Amino acid sequence: MNARSKLLLGLALVATGMTAPAVAKKEKDQPAPASQGSSAEPDNPYPSTYKPYPGVATAIRGATIFDGEGGRIDKGVVFLSGGKITSIGGPDTPIPADIAVFDGTGKFVTPGVIDIHSHLGVYPSPAVDAHSDGNEMTSPVTPHVWAEHSVWPQDPGFSRALANGGVTTLQILPGSGNLFGGRSVILKNVQARTMQGMKFPGAPYGLKMACGENPKRVYGAKGREPSTRMGNMAVDRQTWIKAREYQKKRAAGKDQTRDLGMETLADALEGKILVQNHCYRADEMANVIDMSKEFGYKVTAFHHAVEAYKIADLLRENGICAAMWGDWYGFKMEAYDGIKENVPLVHQAGACAIVHSDDENGIQRLNQEAAKALGAGRRMGINIPDEIAWTWLAINPAKAMGIADQTGSLKVGKMADVVLWNGNPFSTYTRPEKVWVDGALLYDANDPKRRPVTDFELGQIGAGDVK
Repeated sequence: MNARSKLLLGLALVATGMTAPAVAKKEKDQPAPASQGSSAEPDNPYPSTYKPYPGVATAIRGATIFDGEGGRIDKGVVFLSGGKITSIGGPDTPIPADIAVFDGTGKFVTPGVIDIHSHLGVYPSPAVDAHSDGNEMTSPVTPHVWAEHSVWPQDPGFSRALANGGVTTLQILPGSGNLFGGRSVILKNVQARTMQGMKFPGAPYGLKMACGENPKRVYGAKGREPSTRMGNMAVDRQTWIKAREYQKKRAAGKDQTRDLGMETLADALEGKILVQNHCYRADEMANVIDMSKEFGYKVTAFHHAVEAYKIADLLRENGICAAMWGDWYGFKMEAYDGIKENVPLVHQAGACAIVHSDDENGIQRLNQEAAKALGAGRRMGINIPDEIAWTWLAINPAKAMGIADQTGSLKVGKMADVVLWNGNPFSTYTRPEKVWVDGALLYDANDPKRRPVTDFELGQIGAGDVK
């Protein structure tokens, strides 16, 4: 625009009562806030629309209570109201009149089971190629993908996990074919039309990383890096170097093109996104711990971690959880040296132990997975009380998912995510009798109308399901 045009524009603006916008002058010594740079990120572009189902004030009395943090109350009382745990205590705990009261005599009450490692929705049932949306195996570095954009809310696995396993919260992760697999998402286990309708309000994202055989096998077969474990580490480190540069520029408010992957990694460097790292061998977990210190991020949990027992002291010293199976091992070389006592040994060392599924069937029996580990520990002389072992399915995964302030234990003010079991939950013969999510009774074994069924399943032959 020439000088005459600028003058005419100015006169026109004055004539209409408007003023010309000020021309911002960029000061080199006064960088704009990060939110004003060209790499500015939208705040929460895919927000949760989750709303609890309606519930009624409810009390369960006479049951054995595992509070999820290691506490036990015999013949206890749990009172749910307004979607929260209102009170919990012994048999003398007052119960308001005119509310729903369930007799828990001979039964057990626990917080809802939390699965830190699930692929429901991204590898849904039926397991056909058209539904396989968990691994973006087109590059070993794909932090730009978000698992939530693959989640199919109609996956029958969600309702089966609720009804058969008492699972009320779960983290959905991308697969492990890539070194950087993308973002995870945490869901409430409720029926909804959209992913956002299941999305746990305020829960942090996770970054799925993987080491070991999977990335080197996938990309070695394509004749490209990484094809070795040293290649895995090299690509990881090169990626973190790039992420560090992006993060520094973003923090300084410098202009740079938005990069979805770098945004995720920068948030991980700043602790806003929690690093969930698939890793089996002890030596590789130790390497990753050193790498995290090199670049200044924190590993929140190692997943699968079949050799965690070998470095339980390192996990404890670095505040890293190990999410493990009860007895899966030996199905590939990096899983060869697993042992059934893995979980109790990690727990005994004072580290954070978690039992996870990684399987659409296993998620329906996580109580049994924990029971197998508990029994293996006791046979070798590690006598962990039942109520302490329940932390592996409750407060420990909640901590590692960044949601322990809202769920994971039966504490006053927390979400009323509760399971009434028809016996000791560590028994093979025990099943959930009733399951509440945010105080809403979503499953009742004695009421077929309360068995959740997805639209996809209606009119179809189910795998033993009642419709």
